Amino acid sequence: MMIGYITLGTNDVERAAAFYDALLAEIGAKRTMESEGFVAWGVSPKHPALGIITPFNGEAATVGNGSMAALVVKTKEQVQALHNKALELGGKDEGAPGPRGDSGFYAAYFRDLDGNKLNAFCMGG
Repeated sequence: MMIGYITLGTNDVERAAAFYDALLAEIGAKRTMESEGFVAWGVSPKHPALGIITPFNGEAATVGNGSMAALVVKTKEQVQALHNKALELGGKDEGAPGPRGDSGFYAAYFRDLDGNKLNAFCMGG
């Protein structure tokens, strides 16, 4: 395992935290760390975590062009559930659930309330 955690910038921690509380509950993730301007979720201390944060430099959070966080799940149904939940919570569709290529990669793409791009995927599920 190479990635320990990833943070996504936000300009409204409370709003972003509510979005991720509901979204990540779909895959059993819970808040694991919290401080002023920062919240992180995980499924286990042995697995990578996802966090939201207000930028340390005090500037506005912006979306990284070409940046994306990918959430691995076990089944196609979980991919669909995360995509549906993200849109229900006000996220934007960036690619409906479905196979990508012929490698068994099944994915859906969406943006959170701050415009950060995410992907939910499974392999051969």
